Amino acid sequence: MSEARGGRKGGGSSRRGAARPPSARPRPDSIPELDDDGDGVRLQKVLAAAGVASRRKAEELIRAGRVKVDGVTVREMGVRIDPANAVVHVDGDRVVLRDDQIYLALNKMPGMLSTMSDDRGRPTIGDLVRQWARDADEPPRLFHVGRLDMDSEGLLLLTNDGELAHRLTHPSYGVSKTYMAEIPGPVPRDLGRRLRAGIELEDGPVKVDSFEVVDVLGGRAVVEVVLHEGRKHIVRRLLAEVGHPVSRLVRTRIGDVQLGHQRPGTLRRLNPVEISLLYKSVGL
Repeated sequence: MSEARGGRKGGGSSRRGAARPPSARPRPDSIPELDDDGDGVRLQKVLAAAGVASRRKAEELIRAGRVKVDGVTVREMGVRIDPANAVVHVDGDRVVLRDDQIYLALNKMPGMLSTMSDDRGRPTIGDLVRQWARDADEPPRLFHVGRLDMDSEGLLLLTNDGELAHRLTHPSYGVSKTYMAEIPGPVPRDLGRRLRAGIELEDGPVKVDSFEVVDVLGGRAVVEVVLHEGRKHIVRRLLAEVGHPVSRLVRTRIGDVQLGHQRPGTLRRLNPVEISLLYKSVGL
């Protein structure tokens, strides 16, 4: 099945003089802990450890008013913060400060359950997480963003950031999800218009954000569906309702995070740019 075309890729800003906030380069050091006196850690030291910029460059960012701590612009040197609790933005981009926070993308295979365990011994995404964390003393407790039914495949996000996971899944934040679906053809020319206008299902109406025919394969078609609904089996039920039952369904994108060419059944860490885009999409 072809992948979704176009789309915004996770990448850095092109702003002149931008610091790379947050940068995709590895962090040089662990985020420093509070000083013995409990007064916190100097802000420029925290930014340097987070990989935003060198300490000298971080000081320039602060003086230029490009850094906010808990929503307040900081311009003075010597400000100390608690990295475990402070919320820091540089040029509007959230900076991840805690070393214990985990953000993963998983390419779920068909036949795998979107659960951490199964009493019947069926394969689950938890099996992949335990394999990924096999060297850890205790496997992390992760929330998954966006379930997929057993037969569906594609992108799931996993994180131990409970507030981010809650907002990404709550419909009020309107985070879009993109799917590629294989359906019977031919596809009527007015189907996209009907889906954008809304279709009534047994549990209420649903409308898509966009719909596009991507490819035609003999008597079948591959279509791209974008919507921000999170109801169970929503894409399958929606397309079945209009006479085009889905034979294969792949989620290719959540917000600005794309599945890309990630191999099925694998996990990867999100890069800092992707994490920042997720935070921004839900107002964090």
